[in-house]
Order: sequence, then structure tokens, then C-alpha cells
Amino acid sequence: MPQRENGCVLEEPRQAVKKFLARPQHEGLGAIVRRSIGRFELRYFDPFLLLDEFSVTAPAGFPDHPHRGFETVTYMLQGAVTHEDFEGHKGTIKAGDLQWMTAGRGIVHSEMPAAQGTQKGLQLWINLPSKHKMTEPRYQEVSSKDIAEATKDGVKVRVIAGEALGTKSSIYTRTPTMYLDFTLKPGAHLQQPVPLSWNAFVYVLEGEGVFGNAKSMPASAHHLLLLGKGDGVAAWNKSAGPLRFILVGGEPLGEPIVQLGPFVMNTQEEIDQTVEDFENCVNGFEKSRHWRSQAAISLDF
Repeated sequence: MPQRENGCVLEEPRQAVKKFLARPQHEGLGAIVRRSIGRFELRYFDPFLLLDEFSVTAPAGFPDHPHRGFETVTYMLQGAVTHEDFEGHKGTIKAGDLQWMTAGRGIVHSEMPAAQGTQKGLQLWINLPSKHKMTEPRYQEVSSKDIAEATKDGVKVRVIAGEALGTKSSIYTRTPTMYLDFTLKPGAHLQQPVPLSWNAFVYVLEGEGVFGNAKSMPASAHHLLLLGKGDGVAAWNKSAGPLRFILVGGEPLGEPIVQLGPFVMNTQEEIDQTVEDFENCVNGFEKSRHWRSQAAISLDF
């Protein structure tokens, strides 16, 4: 019999079909990341290209670098980072804040610590369909206080994208996506619908949780669980402390993918053209010819 929790009934809860521990590695300029998607065992989980849990302490960071063909989603957990791009867009992403950046045809930007101590957050890369890869760059930025939240039966959710517990996000997703930050009190049980055709995963941030069915082995912090087919996700917190995890799902694009670092296109020819565009500062990269971020100048890059 399907059970009703949080106003939702799941007929076929998704089971965890693979489980990865995201181990620390160096990235950028002295930054530490725990990479779960985009690593050698899991290069691509359509439409998701990368998931990093990052930790940076000045002067470490992510100095000037380009992107084309996808979106980056930065969600800060602790501290703050300063973002600056070659269009003059600049700002600080603080704890709990969200930046949803559509790189489209081209962005060159930097992401550097904006506070003392260690800055922590998540960055997710979402592929764009071929028809949107050369769209104009766009930002959607939401401060922590404006992110939609809901609480019910010991479950709290921050709705980054999509809908949960009757609460919707204002974020527009070119690639249909849900991104939910759940916290479950001890003893709480969640059932969250996910469209049948979508791919979905869970990444545990804090505590220990049981996913799929009540008899599954628990997953602890820094573990990624790839979820199989089904109509949603069931989760239990059987521990004595809080459980915090993100649930991310997206509609697979089903298109060929060719990636060269921060460039993601559909063919090798498009990648070659992207490299040529970037090197010659044309076709979306015009402003990169004479631009350097303030962070790069201060670090004398």
C-alpha cells in the first residue's frame, strides 16, 4: 500500500542504484572541492555535468575563467564569494544565497572569497539543449531571505528550483530542473514527487539518512546517491541528529555531448569553434580581450 506523507502518495519510490563518496581534491587556485558528478566514474548524468561541494579560504579561489553552453548554479552554505564578469556584473553571494547563471554563448568571470575564514558552497552545472547553447548570458540571483521555504511534519525545505510541500520557486529553468534543500528532524519521513521521465540524485550535506525504502543502508555526509526509476523519493531520518540533503532532478536532454573543460557543446566542430572564438575574443567573448577581474589584478595574474 502506498503511504501518504507530507500530502504526497508515492506508488513507486526511487531506489538508490549507485552511491559515491565525494572525496576532497584540489581545483582552481588552491580551492578544495568534493566532486560527485563530473568525476571519472560519473562524467555526465543527463542533464547534469558537475556537482562540487567547494571549500575556499583566501587567497584561494576560482580566478578568471570562461564558460559556454550550460548553466552554473551556485548555492552558498557558509561565508561568501564575490562574483565578477567581463560584462561588469559584480556581486557577493552570501550564506544561503543563490546565483543561477546561464552562460549561454559565453561568459568570462571569477569567483573569489569575500570574507575571512573558510567559504563553503555547492556548484551545479546543468547542460543546455542545443537550441539554447548560444543564448545570451543571464543571471537569476536570489538572496537567502527570498528563497521560498516550507515546513511540515518535521521536514523543512528550501525550494531553489521547482516545487515542494506546496511551495514554488521563482527560478526559470531552461532545462526543466528541480533543486530542493531538505532538512529532516530525527524521526521525520519525507515523500517528494519527481517526474517519471527525469533523472534525479540525492547529495547528503549533514547527518545520516535512509533513502528509497526503510530497510536501505543509511548514507552519510558527502555521499551522492543516483536514483533509479520511480515517481518520487522517500527519505527517513532514523538518527538522533538533523539530516540535511539536496534532491536534484532534471529532464534528460538525450543529445550528444562534447566537453572541453568549461566548454560544453554537441559536436567536436562546435568545441573547436568555441576554442577559436575564445582565443580570438569573438562571437560572445569580445569583452574578454582587455578584461581582468579586480581579484586577478590584486593577485597579479
